[in-house]
Amino acid sequence: MRIAPMASTPDRDGQDKKVCLGVVTGAHGVRGLVRVKPYTEAPEGVAAYGPVETKDGSKSFTIETKGMAKDLVICKLGGIADRDVAAALRGMELYVPRERLPETAEDEGWYYADLIGLAAIGVDGRDYGRVVAVENFGAGDLLEIAPAEGGQTVLMGFTDENVPEVDIAGGRIVIDPPLGTFEGGAEAERDDD
Repeated sequence: MRIAPMASTPDRDGQDKKVCLGVVTGAHGVRGLVRVKPYTEAPEGVAAYGPVETKDGSKSFTIETKGMAKDLVICKLGGIADRDVAAALRGMELYVPRERLPETAEDEGWYYADLIGLAAIGVDGRDYGRVVAVENFGAGDLLEIAPAEGGQTVLMGFTDENVPEVDIAGGRIVIDPPLGTFEGGAEAERDDD
């Protein structure tokens, strides 16, 4: 599966899309530096697109990378100069507006933010609903789909088998959900040979 060069978590309403570049995991040292788990293809990308902000936009910070510590990026956030203040930022996600990111060719991948709002159409033409989020809880990427007929959202693995086609320009993904993914539905049965 071609994956996004950068993971994202946009606003669920599909408006004013923001891309999450990383999350603060804690303080580093005594001078207000923070450790950031990057969601970017290249770790230093967390500081490549200008100031970052919280998801709700209530706080904004200039950001610069200062080094690496294992898989984490050590960053300086503007206005943060104290270890206790830096430690209090643990868990804060760092966002930039989608329009700051470079465009990608469809054969290179997609930003996850671009998948939000796409129609989820079955290989048989059935309308399964719309993508409302892309999640990753550690075992791989999952699409969260709001069913067309309403009800609770459904999580489905974002794999080549489950999602054989992504058509950003056409506003849709083509899905072949595993049997039982959408209860009460007539998902296409697959030959697993």
